[in-house]
Amino acid sequence: MSMNLPHAHPPPALGEEEPSPSPPPQRRPRGFASGPAASAGAGAAGPPRRRGEREREREKERTKLRERHRRAITSRMLAGLRQHGNFPLPARADMNDVLAALARAAGWTVHPDGTTFRSSNQPPLPPPPPPQLGMFQVAPVETPAFINTLNSYAIGTPLDSQASALQTDDSLSPSSLDSVVAERSIKTENYGNSSSANSLNCMDNDQLLRSSAVLAGDYTKTPYIPVYASLPMGIINSHCQLVDPEGVRAELRHLKSLNVDGVVVDCWWGIVEAWIPRKYEWSGYRDLFGIIKEFKLKVQVVLSFHGCGDTGSGDVLISLPKWIMEIAKENQDIFFTDREGRRNTECLSWGIDKERVLRGRTGIEVYFDFMRSFHTEFRNLSEEGLISATEIGLGASGEIRYPSCPEIMGWKHPGIGEFQCYDRYMQKNLRQSAVSRGHLFWARGPDNAGYYNSRPHETGFFCDGGDYDSYYGRFFLNWYSGVLIDHVDQVLSLATLAFDGAEIVVKVPSIYWWYRTASHAAELTAGFYNPTNRDGYSPVLKMLKKHAVILKLVCYGPEFTVQENDEAFADLEGLTWQVMNTAWDHGLPICIESVLPCLDGDMYSQILDTAKPRNDPDRHHASFFTYRLQPPFLLQRDAYFPELRTFVKCMHGEAPQNGEG
Repeated sequence: MSMNLPHAHPPPALGEEEPSPSPPPQRRPRGFASGPAASAGAGAAGPPRRRGEREREREKERTKLRERHRRAITSRMLAGLRQHGNFPLPARADMNDVLAALARAAGWTVHPDGTTFRSSNQPPLPPPPPPQLGMFQVAPVETPAFINTLNSYAIGTPLDSQASALQTDDSLSPSSLDSVVAERSIKTENYGNSSSANSLNCMDNDQLLRSSAVLAGDYTKTPYIPVYASLPMGIINSHCQLVDPEGVRAELRHLKSLNVDGVVVDCWWGIVEAWIPRKYEWSGYRDLFGIIKEFKLKVQVVLSFHGCGDTGSGDVLISLPKWIMEIAKENQDIFFTDREGRRNTECLSWGIDKERVLRGRTGIEVYFDFMRSFHTEFRNLSEEGLISATEIGLGASGEIRYPSCPEIMGWKHPGIGEFQCYDRYMQKNLRQSAVSRGHLFWARGPDNAGYYNSRPHETGFFCDGGDYDSYYGRFFLNWYSGVLIDHVDQVLSLATLAFDGAEIVVKVPSIYWWYRTASHAAELTAGFYNPTNRDGYSPVLKMLKKHAVILKLVCYGPEFTVQENDEAFADLEGLTWQVMNTAWDHGLPICIESVLPCLDGDMYSQILDTAKPRNDPDRHHASFFTYRLQPPFLLQRDAYFPELRTFVKCMHGEAPQNGEG
């Protein structure tokens, strides 16, 4: 039986000369050798070199997958010990910490230098005194409460019961081997909608101290990261009037006492240009900025080109401008549309970016006129330094994404969402792309992509080996994500012109559910072509780098990181890791926003770990951090102000004072 070896040559026929051996493959030139001379030399051996490069790229991808798998195993082991065994492992635990904790749980004594022995053989040394960090004191490991907690893990405990107590959560995502965020074991299913008062009532003093201990650490000599607080919605009414000036002053006074650097203010298109095209009303924001200036705080402005529904109070609703809604009565195709023909009125379709359907203006021109009006109105505040940055809304919820998961359409987490490309302007764009490709029958959206609450395996498009990876699927997804990139590129080009070199911020969503599947279905419907065999964030971030913007990442609480239902194959840490590293590879600065109220030390620790990665050899860190105030803010300040004050000091690279809080 013959074997076909890839590099074997048949023996020469009788009378023929034996062929000379092929030259060894050329190594990839480095340094100066990789310049024009190397390019000229590579022309002769083009195909072998290309094959070698492809093989190296495949090996890099395989290595990356193996490393991610290894990190995931380590993360689950450490999380299981913390979550189910109450092991007080530090936020950046390594294997030495794990072995020491296991040895102590078994009744052994472990000295700081690693000396380990049975407690009966030699009296243990007294534990060192805990570092004095005010209310953030760390209890020594050998405290009676901790020993009682670990009694069930002594050597005499049956192995099967130990195994059951140390079950891990398979939904945990890969994190760096030496950097694992501390997790909580209490799951709050609807964390974002739960009242902070209930959350605080559930935490007794011991729980607060334990969560506070997570923040204990030396953050002196770390980079200074400014901290901004997002002012709540509703302070400016629909007539652009400041509702409660004294209440705003009271909130700013307490924020100033925390030493925060500034506040974040949403400027809504639906309020400022509400009634008449090109008629802008800024009076309420002018009054608000004047009050903020009194407290010498900086302002980050968010220009919101989307609508906002109920925020929890039941009476806050900001729509698109009224004159836009009047146009929609005659032409509903100005809105994003799903396959069933349902319109999403949260924001305008990107299909009209170049269509003059808005009283003689295109969508891009409408955005530019609004940005130019803002800059003209508040140019003096920008020159004075009061306005430090401007965030541009670029899609649903102000993020760079399609409105693929609207709750108003019945979507619930963790549904995959639906493609939003069925208005006639987007369909016209799709048809032109299909014709230019030479396949007119591709001028359609997928008919087997499921519905808002489908799972990937329930569809023919997103399942493993599904149509998303077919010739048609790759064409459609390239077009769909390309429309997103083109929209962002055009808006930012005009924003750079309107703001004349000011700091511009854009927000990238965290669509982390179904991240551990092959198709990444939820990301695909949102416009990020990021399956496992393709980096869908690199083209977007490369375009953002061209405009020199700051990238804003969304940070969720530990409940989302640890307790996510494994049914959704979620991986928030893996997604964050991919986006942050891709951004830094492109030289993009990063800032972080917490979409949930900061109420405990676990979340503060996770934010610090993300904003100031200790083991990053390139010393990357976030440019600034913003967090949301949980209403009613002033009523709850005494409960979580001490932790928040210490967190701000850690972000600023300062040492908390003894007795602080």
